Amino acid sequence: MPLDKDSSEQIGLVVKTHSGFFTVQTPTQLITCQLRGSLKQASKKTELCVIGDRVQVELTEDSTTVQRGVITAILPRERVLSRVEPSAYAGKAGEREQVMIANLDQAVFVFSTTTPTPNPRTLDRFLIAAEKAAIPSIIIVANKIDLATEDVLEMFSIYAQIGYTVMYVSARNQTGTDELRHALTDHISIFTGPSGVGKSSLLNVIQPGLGQAVGAVSQKLTKGKHTTVNAELIPLEAGGYVADTPGIRTLSPWDVEPMELDAYYPEFRPYISACSFSDCTHFDEPGCAVRAAVERGEISEMRYDSYQRVREQLEEEYVY
Repeated sequence: MPLDKDSSEQIGLVVKTHSGFFTVQTPTQLITCQLRGSLKQASKKTELCVIGDRVQVELTEDSTTVQRGVITAILPRERVLSRVEPSAYAGKAGEREQVMIANLDQAVFVFSTTTPTPNPRTLDRFLIAAEKAAIPSIIIVANKIDLATEDVLEMFSIYAQIGYTVMYVSARNQTGTDELRHALTDHISIFTGPSGVGKSSLLNVIQPGLGQAVGAVSQKLTKGKHTTVNAELIPLEAGGYVADTPGIRTLSPWDVEPMELDAYYPEFRPYISACSFSDCTHFDEPGCAVRAAVERGEISEMRYDSYQRVREQLEEEYVY
């Protein structure tokens, strides 16, 4: 419930985080905040406050031109997009959740058609995380479409056949950017993907003047240099917000158990209940309906291979 605008307490949206400071957008102003000390005593297993969080803020007196405040409460989250913190050791007691954004209603995963070459297994990990979070809208963006080869186009077409929305765009010649701009309007979206795929360039086309830094792709390593330093919710002129995040080279979905992985592959779902065993791994059990669908060409071999690889890794890391 919004508080009176003249009250010392207001409800707002966290739009930026940096080194213990949080920028909160209320209906009337931007407020630079820190967390109340009592909130910092909560669990160390996850971020207490991230972009997308809705928070209660108590204003503090300040003689400068910057309005300051203290976050006194974090409202319950509808959903979060999380991954295992890259520095954590998977499967260990110290494993930690890294919440990338809270309360989003759309995930936009940007991949390049060339340099860096798109890796479907990386894309699948993004999709698993989004499916786990039950994000209502998931969009795959194939950028640099003007440079795409037939093999790459065929790879992206597999995801369209599954039912994902795939947009073919080019920041350089602005192909498909109007459609992407419309898709972002009035949503809270995360806009992420591997480094060097052109996320910042696309954002500059979608909304001129954002001033996003655009870095050159490393020719030696064919991996992009990180040009976006801090996660931030950027307000869109047409309405809504987009979270521009640092490029992600690896993503291990948070809290995905091996036995539930098949549920996060949408094309598997119609066949799972038809397997002879309720705990079928879809590897070598007799009467596996999923594997039979692969053999009939109803599930792509690329995606089935991806499932096997992720499942094997989860089995190695999972602590029973």
